Amino acid sequence: MRLLKWILKAAVFFALFAFALNNQQDATVHLLFGHQWRGPMMLIVLTAFLVGVVVGVVGMLPAWWRRGTGQLPAAPRPALPQDTRDTLAPPHGI
Repeated sequence: MRLLKWILKAAVFFALFAFALNNQQDATVHLLFGHQWRGPMMLIVLTAFLVGVVVGVVGMLPAWWRRGTGQLPAAPRPALPQDTRDTLAPPHGI
């Protein structure tokens, strides 16, 4: 199974690498107030992806802060053996 995962990861990497190699022509991004940015298409797509990741993380920060300190919940207590549970049970009627 691990070999299959590595083969899938390698296939995705090589597909993205081929995409990057095929998109090296210059492209122009028209910004505000008449500014332009010229660069390779691969760099423009990577920059757009990174900006999207940053915007997503910044958008999630308030929700993460509201959830608390970020500590993991306490681990569940292990179950006691059957005979111990019987001795710890309260008598009937209480």
